[in-house]
Amino acid sequence: MADYSMYIHFYKQEQCVTVAKSGQRFADGVMQNGDYCVGFEGIAPPSSDQLYPEVPEPSPAGTPGEVPQPATPNDVQVDIPAYNPNDDPGASPVPMRKKSVRFSESEDAEMRDNDSPNLNIPDDSAERLSDTSTAGDDQSERKLLAGQKVSEDTEGQNGRGRKPSSDMQNKDTLFFRDNKRRIDYVLAYEKNDDSKSEEKKQQKRECYEENLRYEGLELEYEDRELSQDGKTFYVKIHAPFDVLCKYAELLCIKMPIAYNDLEEEDDGRQCPNPMRLEIEEDDDRDVFTAPFMRNRMKKFMIPQKKEEFFHHAVRSRIVYTILERCRYEDDKRKIGIKKMLNNGSYSAAYPLHDGPYKSEHSKLTHGYKNDRHLLFEEWARLGKWYKYQPLDKIRQYFGEKIGLYFAWLGFYTNTLIAPAIVGFICILYGAISLGQDLTSQEICGSNITMCPLCDQRCKYWPLDNQCRYSQASHVIDNPATVFFAIFMALWATMFLEFWKRKQAVISYDWDLVGFEDEEERPRPEFESKVSTHRINPVNKLEEAFLPFYNKVPRLIWAGLVVLFMVTLVLAAVFAVIVYRIVIVVVFYRSDLGLISERAKLATSATAALLNLVAIMILNKMYERVCYWLTDMELPRTQTEYEDSFTFKMFLFQSVNYYASIFYIAFFKGSFVGRPGDYNYFLNEYRPDECDVGGCLIDLCLQLAIIMVGKQAYNNFMELIFPKLKNWWSRRGNVDQDAVPSQAYTRWEQDCDLVPVPIMALFPEYLEMVIQFGFVTLFVAAFPLAPLFALINNILEIRLDAYKFVTQYRRPMAARAQDIGVWYNILDVLAKIAVVSNAFVIGYTSNFIPRLVYLYGYSPEPGVSMRGYVEDSLAYFNVSDFQTLSIPDDKIGPDGNNVTICRYQAYRHPPGHPNEYEYTLHFWHTFAARFVFIVLFEHIVFLIKNILAYLIPDVPHDLHDLIKREQYLTTEMFFSNEKDLQQSMDQLHHDTDGTRHRHAHHHE
Repeated sequence: MADYSMYIHFYKQEQCVTVAKSGQRFADGVMQNGDYCVGFEGIAPPSSDQLYPEVPEPSPAGTPGEVPQPATPNDVQVDIPAYNPNDDPGASPVPMRKKSVRFSESEDAEMRDNDSPNLNIPDDSAERLSDTSTAGDDQSERKLLAGQKVSEDTEGQNGRGRKPSSDMQNKDTLFFRDNKRRIDYVLAYEKNDDSKSEEKKQQKRECYEENLRYEGLELEYEDRELSQDGKTFYVKIHAPFDVLCKYAELLCIKMPIAYNDLEEEDDGRQCPNPMRLEIEEDDDRDVFTAPFMRNRMKKFMIPQKKEEFFHHAVRSRIVYTILERCRYEDDKRKIGIKKMLNNGSYSAAYPLHDGPYKSEHSKLTHGYKNDRHLLFEEWARLGKWYKYQPLDKIRQYFGEKIGLYFAWLGFYTNTLIAPAIVGFICILYGAISLGQDLTSQEICGSNITMCPLCDQRCKYWPLDNQCRYSQASHVIDNPATVFFAIFMALWATMFLEFWKRKQAVISYDWDLVGFEDEEERPRPEFESKVSTHRINPVNKLEEAFLPFYNKVPRLIWAGLVVLFMVTLVLAAVFAVIVYRIVIVVVFYRSDLGLISERAKLATSATAALLNLVAIMILNKMYERVCYWLTDMELPRTQTEYEDSFTFKMFLFQSVNYYASIFYIAFFKGSFVGRPGDYNYFLNEYRPDECDVGGCLIDLCLQLAIIMVGKQAYNNFMELIFPKLKNWWSRRGNVDQDAVPSQAYTRWEQDCDLVPVPIMALFPEYLEMVIQFGFVTLFVAAFPLAPLFALINNILEIRLDAYKFVTQYRRPMAARAQDIGVWYNILDVLAKIAVVSNAFVIGYTSNFIPRLVYLYGYSPEPGVSMRGYVEDSLAYFNVSDFQTLSIPDDKIGPDGNNVTICRYQAYRHPPGHPNEYEYTLHFWHTFAARFVFIVLFEHIVFLIKNILAYLIPDVPHDLHDLIKREQYLTTEMFFSNEKDLQQSMDQLHHDTDGTRHRHAHHHE
């Protein structure tokens, strides 16, 4: 049934006066709600045949290269005069402030010259009102069914197999052969043989393409003889303006109605900003937008070339909507381009890029060749790393979903500047204050003999060997680190809160407020593998359905496999731990002094590299397993599929990346024991232990190698792999025997590009979320993590941009209201980061032991740390060594036999009544650690919650605008109802007057 969207049209001068309300269908002069259409003297009301004429069967007849436009069955076959805004001044669309609609200078001048912001569009822009019903029972009966083949004559008439003419069109053309109709989408397929399966595919294609024509799309064909590879057919699709208007109204797409006249004037005193893009001020002006309505078309800012009214992202989305709704068989479930791609009927479906991304001319003299060229020059080059991103251009070219990703990534990168600077200052403070650090000075100037670090082959060693290690530890582990950990916990909260505000502004500017995607269709894989069906409660159509009793075994099996894979990751971490235990002994026993003296450092570095390799291998393996598990679960929709896949991949990668770091931070050195009572692994190897300065340096080294190594590997793969894949694709498709005059067309060039994966943004988000964990969870151990993340993200933005602009096919312009589940994951990580950093500072670092000594055990309480090293080392009598632990060399560093050696612990000395037991100092330190962790968590969480409460999710002015919009929307519909009632009253008055005059005339 037609939805006439609140309109009033008067057919005067020998026409029937018709008044229609939303959702009403009228025929034979009588409306379904009881209202009526009155005929004037001598003029009969329009018949049902006039309003609802018979619809002819779709016919492909036409001239070569063109497709005739079949009548849409539910269109009202009467002329509707152009809508005059002065007739209904109170029914103008609700204005909304939006950004970035570009018009040419001539169009801009024409708009400014008008007395009002509304354009006087050509008469043919007032399109006739079409029925807005989607593919349903009535419509499906008229569509071409499977098995009804299109004749060979039809193929020829529609341009299929057409030979190239002498005036071959430009290879980069974006238009049909008439150079007027723009190509909005391209379908590609190959015919491999003449088998029955190929014949069925051909029937599906013919049925599908005929239904595309029935929906109003225009098709043009390119035979495989004209393609470079000699085997690929191409179907070019164009959406006429009336089709775009119809679906823009159906999809409630908001279009510009007037320039924003509320902008603050530039006072001319703004300082030059080298990061600002030159294109922003020249090409973009803020506009008001409103949901598009054909019956108020003249309210909208339609340029002189009306085909340019809808930018390509909107055009491709509309065409994709039609592609998803058309059937290819008589079965109502056999519908959509996704299934056609899945069953092999088509090999590719994609919109075209705007042309080449490079130009032989300078942009300074010739300007930008197209939007793709603009994005490449101003966004996708590393040389533009310091420039702002042209987010509105990205949105217009790639759609809101990809635009939101780059907006979030840019916002995240910008907010990393502050922690990168503060972290660098913390490191700088540690380096500058090194000369005043008494702890490292005591270590460097000591003559203390330490107990061997391994059994038998290891020697007694002097404490001053740890001089540089202790100095490096102070650079990281200093009072500024505590401040930095608190700062990062609060930064994470402010980042998330301010992103919500930024996202609210973007959603408003990009017309995403209140956006809800339509009900998702089941995945083709789901429908093909599920044998049970049910009636959908929403659309009342039969659909594939997986009962709960079939879901449970799949979920249990998937859970068991996930548990096994997580166990495998932990086993890999355990293997690296074993490597540390074994290799450190090998290094200590080495005859090379360079290796034996730096055995701990060499062990930590090689173990971290080995762990990085294991992580990368397990990632690749688990990604395949994760896809297999998610496919086995048979999620119904693509959203359910992505959510399930995201949960499993994030769980695995979190364990994969963070497990070894958690081990070093919280468990390394906890199971060693003490001299004379060591614990052993496999009855031979002592567990890994920390140095005198603690495990913080090991943790920092592990973080640096894994984080930086992971980022370098990912950037390399993102840049090199698509290039190699595209090179191989072009190499395989270029026909060496092709006639040179044959053009390597734009659709062929784009077809050779890497297809955008269905979950193209998933690995990008996952990479950044894992990085966010590195930046927040262990920042107390690696204050330079934000700086490395900032450098990586600056490169990441440009590499991702380069990949999307140059290496990928142009994706369908998908919409999204926010970044989805990733925000919740970031929020969880930010909360875990508070606890993690509390334990790193309170448990892993020496910050608390130093405070306890300074205020409780120092000879000068609260003043000096002198004597801290001596106080933190316990005594051990070498005669108490276990037989397995007695060193072969009993000579100390001073050349004398060793009777007493030292080790790091708070234990009673030999000969004490509680020999080798923990001292009171140990329990004081333990209690102080616990109190610090609890206080740190509660204080930081309290401040985080206060900040979250004080920072509103939506800016106040934007909140007012949204409320104002809702108010005006309500007022508009009430105003329309009043106008409608006034029109009805006037209609009755005119009718009564006409009848009275007729009666008087007869008298």
